[in-house]
Amino acid sequence: MTETAVAVGNTGSKSEQAYAAVKARIVDGTYSPGYRLVLATIAKDLGVSVVPVREAIRRLEAEGLVKFERNVGATVAGIDPTEYLYTMQTLSIVEGAATALSAPLIDSVTIARARAVNEDMRECLQHFDPVRFTHLNQDFHSILFEHCPNPHILDLVHRGWNRLASLRSSTFRFVPGRAHESVDEHEALLRLIEAGAGAEEIEKAARQHRSATLDAYLAQAKSI
Repeated sequence: MTETAVAVGNTGSKSEQAYAAVKARIVDGTYSPGYRLVLATIAKDLGVSVVPVREAIRRLEAEGLVKFERNVGATVAGIDPTEYLYTMQTLSIVEGAATALSAPLIDSVTIARARAVNEDMRECLQHFDPVRFTHLNQDFHSILFEHCPNPHILDLVHRGWNRLASLRSSTFRFVPGRAHESVDEHEALLRLIEAGAGAEEIEKAARQHRSATLDAYLAQAKSI
């Protein structure tokens, strides 16, 4: 049994296990856009038969993560730049609102938690891992908006993050230089909250922070 097969474990059906394993590799970039998904190879690697892998690939195709090309077979779908643009624009609005609404409820303990995560992000810059950095970034923002009293806005924020995950979007993979700026902006945002800044100022800072990441990505995409 391969290391991957051990990691997948024995919970759920083999189709579920194959689905989870292949999707994880697409999300973390191991299987990059255009990567050819050879069923027999994946099945051998996961320690399962071809059948559950085929079922998993069909599910991933339905989700838009995999596409079939004539004379090629199943490949990892590319990231839709328009979908990414709309998702980031929406997230900047709802996450900014959620952070502003949470701010009055954020105490010193919560600030310390967020700052500790941001320090982990700063350390991550030394040997940059875009996937880990992205996970830490989500942890940081989750701490700041977790006290949002409006469940509808909070639901929209979580939907935005889930959509980014389905797009395999670790923006920092494409614009690693943006990571340094992001850490500094996090600290500035924490200081605003600590100082008791108004909701409008905090919301603006949170929105600009998200928009700056989008702008960096779009600038990089244009230069390619």
